[in-house]
Amino acid sequence: MTAVRAETTAQSASDTSFPPGFVWGAATAAYQVEGAAAEDGRTPSIWDTFSHTPGRVRNGDTGDIAADHYHRYKDDVALMKDLGLKAYRFSVSWSRVQPTGRGPAVERGLDFYRRLTDELLEAGITPVATLYHWDLPQELEDAGGWPQRDTAHRFADYAEIMARALGDRVGVWTTLNEPWCSAFLGYGSGVHAPGRTDPTATLRAAHHLNLAHGLAIGALREHLPSTAQTSVTLNLHQVRPLTDSAADADAARRIDAVGNRIFTGPILDGAYPEDLLADTAHLVDWAELVHDGDLAEISRPLDLLGVNYYSPTVVSAAAGDGASTRDDGHGASAHSPWTGADDVAFHLANDQLTAMNWAIDASGLHTLLTGLAASHPGLPLMVTENGAAFDDYVSPEGRVNDPQRIAYLHSHLEAVRQAVADGADVRGYFLWSLLDNFEWSYGYSKRFGAVYVDYGTQRRIPKASAHWYAEVIRRNALPGAGEQG
Repeated sequence: MTAVRAETTAQSASDTSFPPGFVWGAATAAYQVEGAAAEDGRTPSIWDTFSHTPGRVRNGDTGDIAADHYHRYKDDVALMKDLGLKAYRFSVSWSRVQPTGRGPAVERGLDFYRRLTDELLEAGITPVATLYHWDLPQELEDAGGWPQRDTAHRFADYAEIMARALGDRVGVWTTLNEPWCSAFLGYGSGVHAPGRTDPTATLRAAHHLNLAHGLAIGALREHLPSTAQTSVTLNLHQVRPLTDSAADADAARRIDAVGNRIFTGPILDGAYPEDLLADTAHLVDWAELVHDGDLAEISRPLDLLGVNYYSPTVVSAAAGDGASTRDDGHGASAHSPWTGADDVAFHLANDQLTAMNWAIDASGLHTLLTGLAASHPGLPLMVTENGAAFDDYVSPEGRVNDPQRIAYLHSHLEAVRQAVADGADVRGYFLWSLLDNFEWSYGYSKRFGAVYVDYGTQRRIPKASAHWYAEVIRRNALPGAGEQG
């Protein structure tokens, strides 16, 4: 069984290479690519319900078919092999495996992931499994969802099912993907499933996601081989104050608390930060919420920390010129996702924007990685998502030329390379995303993929950026000047 390990040696600033064994991959998420929403025993998740609710998703799009990865996985794995990918990070649809979120698994659902994993291994590609990428079984949401403590225990049971089913062939496991989005966008702003707007429920969900992670690590460790690696993936916000004022600095502190330290505190340090508890005491009784033993469960040691990065977060204490009420780019809403920091304004770092209107600033990734290396020395890091959406189209010659994405990837990979040179133990990089897919509340209007998907025919067309990335993988190094496609 292949695990994600790499030798991380310092490099000179002029060197364009990455450490020997650096892991090059791409990532997807179940609801965004699989389709087959009602096949082989799968029942609705909260994203099925949300996307089928009028007005929730742009153009009324749903993930019913998505990129049809469920039926086309063999072709997609062959495409991965052609691109030279060393690893594929996929997520498991909980309601495909355990339709009600309780009880025994549906073997037909497990069989898909067995087939996918076997296909990857046959192609020489390391499977990296994520247990949860936002698609809670609807029956668990009907019972209260993540604000209810019982959901964390149901997740631990699900983790055990997956470990027993795939532990003999999957060596790298991630519990949760971006729990901030699950809690704050799902229960705070309501722009993600399940679409609730309850500040107290948001904070309760955050704690129970943390608890679910810890309980799942325990279940995985009990049933996986000792060589397996466990992790969690966080979309840590690289927070910057707009000015040097004390008010803006405090705004940045508050966003750091509810955007980052609400997860890194208990997971990495074994405690919730005191300023977070004070800032949010009017919304939740933390003494009632956090039970004896919770923090010990949550802070179980990790083998890797997954880091997702797209753009920095620039904040000020009050709205002004250039201020934005955006919710971190995941969809528009009249409700702020920033429970406990509602009077903070958001600003773009610069005017170089992706199709998501996210500022392009690779320096934030370098700062994030080196900051984590300094605050948690010895903890291996993995960039588990990084990429950009642009307005891609097929040329009359049948090609998809995306020089903006190539430039984006080049700058961000250089930031990773420099972070390694500066001492950060970064083991690999996963491009988001392998395929164009269902982009949550934006439906199919935004394209993040290195591979273009014609949704009408499901034809796959590798973009220029896919070929460029394949060359980076082949060299284990960035191209030189004038080689960006």
